[in-house]
Amino acid sequence: MKKPNFIIAGFPKCGTTSLHHYLNEHPQIFMPNQKELHFFTFEILSKLKNGPRDKIVKKTQINNSEKYLKFYREVKNEIAIGDASPSYINYPNQFPKIKEYLNDPKLIIVLRDPINRAYSNYLHLKREQRETLSFKEAINIEEERKNKKYSDFWYYKFNSTYHEKLVKAKEIFSDVLIITSEELSDNNEAVMKKVYKFLDVDPSFKAKHNSNKFNKGGYYKKNFFTKIIFQPSIFKNLIKKIIKPTPLLKILLARTASIFSMKAEQIDKETEIHLKKYFKEEVAKLKSLNVDVSSWRKY
Repeated sequence: MKKPNFIIAGFPKCGTTSLHHYLNEHPQIFMPNQKELHFFTFEILSKLKNGPRDKIVKKTQINNSEKYLKFYREVKNEIAIGDASPSYINYPNQFPKIKEYLNDPKLIIVLRDPINRAYSNYLHLKREQRETLSFKEAINIEEERKNKKYSDFWYYKFNSTYHEKLVKAKEIFSDVLIITSEELSDNNEAVMKKVYKFLDVDPSFKAKHNSNKFNKGGYYKKNFFTKIIFQPSIFKNLIKKIIKPTPLLKILLARTASIFSMKAEQIDKETEIHLKKYFKEEVAKLKSLNVDVSSWRKY
């Protein structure tokens, strides 16, 4: 049975869901019908489940090789076979295991302005009606949440620290492509062509839905409808097994949910100043890896 030969390894809330769907449209690329298998980080993630509804989210993560390989039973003659699990990049100690099991797969890593990524992460949990604190309060108790073994998706600063993880990835894997969420959004056609070339597939292909953003962040009114759409539940997990989450279905749900969208509050100045200081050295180091940070705020 064939295994993945490339991985979208992270980071969370950087456009990995959109990239998954764009690649899935390419006839020479196979993507499993479930994004975020988290097979290689399951042992770590399974111990981080004490935040609100974390245990329900964990139910969809893959805990053994037999289940993992089942997602690739339908692979035919595709050249590139992928796994999009943004937790992988956060645990460099798992890189050797990934390299060995998948025979040195190609890695695609997507970055985003660290503060924007952290705030989008916060809004994601807010729209799921799990996060009850202000952004400032949540940032201040991140270490407490780590100690309480919340899922790592609650670690807003941790998920925005890139440099050391990228360096380790480039040390372990032979082929690593780093792109940014901003360029994926603003210059989609050129970036997708770069990704296709990296994966050795036809670079002239154009995805139908490359103008759509999937799993888009934002803030929404709290009501029964948004709770059903966004909040993790056993019912939703069952539905996902029955109904394949196609791009068209995701677009329809997003447009319906947009009726209840609200303008999110701006990050307060004190918190922004704190985070700019926190990430300043991090962003400076990224430049040495030739990461284009020109569209990010000044740190």
